[in-house]
Amino acid sequence: PGGGGRARRFFHAPTGIEVPIGERYAAPMKERIGGPRNIVAGLGLLVTRTIGRWVPDPFLIAIGLTALTAVLALTVPGTFATSDPQTDGSTPSRIALLLEAWWSDDGLWKFLKFGMQMAMVLVTGYALAASPPIRRGIDAISDLPRSTTSGVVLVSAIAVGTGLLNWGLALVVGALLARGVGRSLERRGIPCHYPLLVAAGYTGMLVWHGGFSGSAPLQMTTPANATAVLPDSMVAEYAANGIPLSETILSPMNLFVSLGLLLVVPLAFLLLVPSTPDAFQSPKRLDIDLDDDATTSEPMNPIEVVLGVALGVALLAGFVVYLGSSTGGIGRLGLNQINAAMLGLGLILHGAPTRYLRAVEDAAKGCAGIIVQFPLYAGVMAMMAVSGLLGLFAEAAIAASTPATLPLFTTASAAIVNIFVPSGGGQWAVQGPIALVAGVDAGVPVGKMVMSVAYGDQLTNMLQPFWALPLLAITRVRARDIVGYTALVMLVAAVWIMIGLLVF
Repeated sequence: PGGGGRARRFFHAPTGIEVPIGERYAAPMKERIGGPRNIVAGLGLLVTRTIGRWVPDPFLIAIGLTALTAVLALTVPGTFATSDPQTDGSTPSRIALLLEAWWSDDGLWKFLKFGMQMAMVLVTGYALAASPPIRRGIDAISDLPRSTTSGVVLVSAIAVGTGLLNWGLALVVGALLARGVGRSLERRGIPCHYPLLVAAGYTGMLVWHGGFSGSAPLQMTTPANATAVLPDSMVAEYAANGIPLSETILSPMNLFVSLGLLLVVPLAFLLLVPSTPDAFQSPKRLDIDLDDDATTSEPMNPIEVVLGVALGVALLAGFVVYLGSSTGGIGRLGLNQINAAMLGLGLILHGAPTRYLRAVEDAAKGCAGIIVQFPLYAGVMAMMAVSGLLGLFAEAAIAASTPATLPLFTTASAAIVNIFVPSGGGQWAVQGPIALVAGVDAGVPVGKMVMSVAYGDQLTNMLQPFWALPLLAITRVRARDIVGYTALVMLVAAVWIMIGLLVF
């Protein structure tokens, strides 16, 4: 202003940088018209600030879905068509049948074994990620990003990569890395958008079912598990040897889809980074303290170390023997084998059983929501099964499809069902037979139908916050803070998966 004096300047609080006042207004204008990246980033902020406000606590979602499933089972035409013949078709008898199915051992308590397997995946993954070598690696990697942009790309790439190895490991590595990068950026005075980093850390659950902890393909590798899922008409043909991983996880289609997501997901997050630091939400701005995680380094008892390492080596040796056996091999890996290997590796890297146990105790806190909610979702599964509601969902998608589009509609129906029942193995137990029979009738390979269900299940993890509970506990953000970003990345991933299903 006024004459040729020094231009007025202002202090930009989020960055701590003093800039000419003209740039204060010019820069946002350039950003508003600056291309697709700014449009996508603005959309991410809009979705997060709108939808995010209405996302309730995950436990409330489980209770609400229980009530919604009961209402739909009693009101949707065509339900209870093949239910217990003792019912007379009246509403009271249907309510009684629904309540009985929900309350029974095959309802609330059906997946206690599977739930324990899932808890072990989480606990062993967490303990491995919390081991000193892995934590040092995470801390070192956390200091690499020089901006939120590079941070979200790095976090999402590592989360997706570890998600293909083990979903429990991915949840914890993604959470710890997101927290570490956020803490490092804030410590160095670099603008940080913490919710976006946390959303990037959750993306391991967007790819997990196409990786080596995917419950549907792993459940189908052994004859016993395959027999439990396959309908009678398919047992003789497929249950003798199971369905090997070469037709599912290691198939060319899944390699294209899952490895492609290693590039697609980080690119999507790159576009979601807000253009102006004003839109960033740092941990301090969210009133989150990331510097209170004390670590211990007490000396270890040599005898304890020997015992712990010996157990870890024995578990890994058993894993190696299984891989080389005539009844095992990489194509027959199941959840039990993966958990045993993770347990053994964690024991070795921690060095002492007591240290490992403390890591497991920390991990068990993340299981709290899972322990309480898993029975509710098993109950939802039972109500959907006894009423025929799940079959109606799946068959509606199948009826509207051709052999070429059947995998697409199967994925879509699985995505919807996963919102009600966020359990890959539990969902496969009910939806799997329907999908496989439809696939055989349409001439679609069995392995492709398995992966079609798996892809749908993993997609809507980005909307259903059930499995985000451990990540939210570690990073201390709320589900509503990240759901807008994960929803948009889900849509991008859905397009990529659709391409894979159509091409192969």
